[in-house]
Amino acid sequence: MTSNDAAAFVRFKGVEKSYDGLKTVVKHLDLDVARGEFLTLLGPSGSGKTTSLMMLAGFETPTEGQIFLEGKAIESVPAHKRGIGMVFQNYALFPHMTVAENMAFPLQVRGLKRHDIEDKVLKALDMVRLSALANRYPSQLSGGQQQRIALARALVFEPKLVLMDEPLGALDKQLREQMQLEIRRLHRELGLTVVFVTHDQAEALTLSDRVAIFNDGVIQQVDTPQALYERPANTFVATFMGDTNVLPGVLGRFTADRCQVRLDQGEELFARSTPGLVSGSRTTLSIRSERVILDGDGRYDSHLAGRIEECIYLGDHVRIRLDVAGNRDFNVKVPIAQMQPDWREGHSLRVCWHSADASALDALPA
Repeated sequence: MTSNDAAAFVRFKGVEKSYDGLKTVVKHLDLDVARGEFLTLLGPSGSGKTTSLMMLAGFETPTEGQIFLEGKAIESVPAHKRGIGMVFQNYALFPHMTVAENMAFPLQVRGLKRHDIEDKVLKALDMVRLSALANRYPSQLSGGQQQRIALARALVFEPKLVLMDEPLGALDKQLREQMQLEIRRLHRELGLTVVFVTHDQAEALTLSDRVAIFNDGVIQQVDTPQALYERPANTFVATFMGDTNVLPGVLGRFTADRCQVRLDQGEELFARSTPGLVSGSRTTLSIRSERVILDGDGRYDSHLAGRIEECIYLGDHVRIRLDVAGNRDFNVKVPIAQMQPDWREGHSLRVCWHSADASALDALPA
């Protein structure tokens, strides 16, 4: 069967997955991936992101729906015949084989001639800048080197699509950031189509063209990293994708792009409108912690009284936790150069922001 939309390099159409017939772990998944795109599936543990990746790889079978690759349905195609490269968190390198032998294995399985295998192995090792390690064994490599070899092995047979399942989760922070840059470079230089699974929000922001945020088997929002961060569709996206503060209230009058919110403590503020708002319904006002200014001047059209509960020093900034409008976990990120000496526990001050930086989310019955 062929998909109607030739522009979708990968397409999930009405895909569902249940392991026991009782609980559905992926629910009616409709998702397209463009050729050359870097799409990240992001979400907490158990949200359905890895199961979706495994169905695309061919290691799991959908309970319902279809998956298309280049317009052709692939649910019945075995994993080894899909032409997909795979990178795992545990590297999955054969310990008894050298780096070059590990790299050659997927080419040998595909029946390539010896000289073609040698050429492709050298080319792939050059891509990850590890040609000098061809004759070493995995036990002789660092974690970062092993992951780069695992990445090169996934690319050695020039796959149509590369899938990565938490590939950097076992690395320390510095190595993980280095590998993020390596993956970005290869994606851009080779024009790869990548579907990447992670639970790390910063990693998703760094690597992705688009991010699909999963929760309870359902995609909550798919968009560019900037749009997800700046224009979240609901409170789950806002709180999972970065650090945000939420204040409950009731919607007042609103237009297509601006609305009034009466907080439960009685204060009235304005915020950006989001789809689905109904006057009189319950809502949450969401404002990013780095968008909040303490003791701001008249340039800020939103302000509330706050009292400092705690200050946490984090090197380049201080996280200040406040009691604001009944929320005792209202957080503000203050650059270290802007920290004032009197901002200590118990100190009262004004908490300010631009209404254009806040969003009204999750319209619910009053």
